[in-house]
Amino acid sequence: MADVKDITPDLNRLESQLDGLEDALEPLLGGLEQQASQLPLLDKAKLFSLTAYAIESLLFSSLRLQGTDAQNHAVFTELKRVQQYFAKIKAIEEPEAQRTMAVNQEAAARILKADLSDNKALASKLAEKIAEERAKALLKSVEGKKRPAEDAAPTAGEGAEQQASKKTKKTHKNGKDKKKSKSKR
Repeated sequence: MADVKDITPDLNRLESQLDGLEDALEPLLGGLEQQASQLPLLDKAKLFSLTAYAIESLLFSSLRLQGTDAQNHAVFTELKRVQQYFAKIKAIEEPEAQRTMAVNQEAAARILKADLSDNKALASKLAEKIAEERAKALLKSVEGKKRPAEDAAPTAGEGAEQQASKKTKKTHKNGKDKKKSKSKR
């Protein structure tokens, strides 16, 4: 019996701390509704969430002190629920940043076209929309004095032979121009 430590001073200290906690929580819990009525909506949500979290964490600590498996108790699920409220309040306070990534519209159109190839009605509507978008792009390019998309890049139907013939035509034309400039000298 001499080896057992006397825990009476620890119990007395715990009791005085609990009395201090009760005194500290009394103004908050006694007039919570009156205090909340004077606050803006977001601050009211914070107040209620923090109060609920304080009470639930005290219950959780009490269960742990009693030796109960608090992780599997209903108090633990309530703590998680209140933490979700904190996350919602934080999301409202700090709005999400603007999106910086752009959608690759061509890739999306290819995916949709491949997925909708079985459904003829949807595939035809998609083809109409694509044609409309191409027409709009062509109008914009003409208005902006830019070259049309047909001249800018080869289409999927153009083969390597057609591109090669275009290049040789350009070089022949350039070669003739050089000969003319030499003869003029």
